Amino acid sequence: MTIRPATAAELPGLQDLEVAAGVLFHAIGMTDIAGHPPPPLEVFEHARAAGHLWVITDVDEQPAGFVLVQLIDGSAHIEQVSIHPEHQGRGLGRALIDHVGSWSAAEGLAALTLSTFRSVPWNGPYYARLGFVELSPGELTDGLRGVLATETAFGLDPASRVFMRRPVANQ
Repeated sequence: MTIRPATAAELPGLQDLEVAAGVLFHAIGMTDIAGHPPPPLEVFEHARAAGHLWVITDVDEQPAGFVLVQLIDGSAHIEQVSIHPEHQGRGLGRALIDHVGSWSAAEGLAALTLSTFRSVPWNGPYYARLGFVELSPGELTDGLRGVLATETAFGLDPASRVFMRRPVANQ
């Protein structure tokens, strides 16, 4: 499998991949999350043009997953990492996150950050195994507080969210 920048032609397929990956949320009763539409093409295009969107390809060189990053307060914030259900459980998410870690080191960024669901069994514990540590509310940067405000405005309960950080040096 290869990790490379996403192409403009792949963006509609990344939306489809995001919808397919959401099926896991149905299994745990989070149908509102599973049914949420994927990011608009403009969001993907903005990230792609900025060099903040990578895909991991399958044996046919088609995207099997992607990671979308934004820069927040000197860190690479993982906005979304999604793996198609046919390819889950093979380490592709870890590979994408490690790729972002290497890219971040080359860019001189301090850390990787992300927000995730506190109660979803495959989220927080998975990221903890990858070296992410939960941030207390007092440790949130201004930018991460902005992410939390956006998530809350979107309808997510702030108590259900956890922010995590991994120093770039801990790869």
